[in-house]
Amino acid sequence: MNETAPYNALYERPAVINLLGDVASKRVLEVGCGSGVLAQHLVEHGAEVVGFDASAGMVEIAAGRRLPNAEFRVADLAEPLTFVADASFDLAVGSLVMHYLHDWVAPLRELRRALRSDGALILSTHHPAQDVALSTDGNYFATEYLQDRWSLGTTTFDVQFWRRPLTAMFSAFAAAGLVVDVLQEPMPIEACRELHPDAWAGLTTKPAFVFFRLKPSRHPPVADASRSTSPPG
Repeated sequence: MNETAPYNALYERPAVINLLGDVASKRVLEVGCGSGVLAQHLVEHGAEVVGFDASAGMVEIAAGRRLPNAEFRVADLAEPLTFVADASFDLAVGSLVMHYLHDWVAPLRELRRALRSDGALILSTHHPAQDVALSTDGNYFATEYLQDRWSLGTTTFDVQFWRRPLTAMFSAFAAAGLVVDVLQEPMPIEACRELHPDAWAGLTTKPAFVFFRLKPSRHPPVADASRSTSPPG
């Protein structure tokens, strides 16, 4: 579904690819690689990819693509990335991953550590203004654990994630030693208008996701061992 669904194929992934820029001969760390859809694009455009995901099932699917110059492993962004050497990647990318984490600072510090000094981290995450409608008290400024219900055919899924305001996002970036180079709230690509007019109408009036291109700051972050990702209660 990720390969063809309008919110992924015609909105989120094109925006991420645009922020990645030219990936030829670049070493890319993909966070939450899922089934390997983005990794396949990266390899086809000349990148060397190391992808990881907390789901062993997703990693198996990604590895099943048998992509040259790509390796995949099971790992959790909420834990130290012991398999990643310092300053060993030109780019890191996390496509719709961060909203599943409570603590952003420690994982972002790990990704900053993985980047070369001239590298960049590209992130997409839920737009906080969109998800405030799911809040129990409607408080935009709260960082809160929310639940949404998604449908796929006749099957429904309860999905849990964290919502936080832009202020909290920027504070986490700064604490992790990252600076915002680009912030985008892009439109879906033109093909969405004809293929999925309902999605087009929604995405051209209300952003579903927000996108960042981040760069390492000149000064390294202060070490912090906190690793809290569990929902309250």
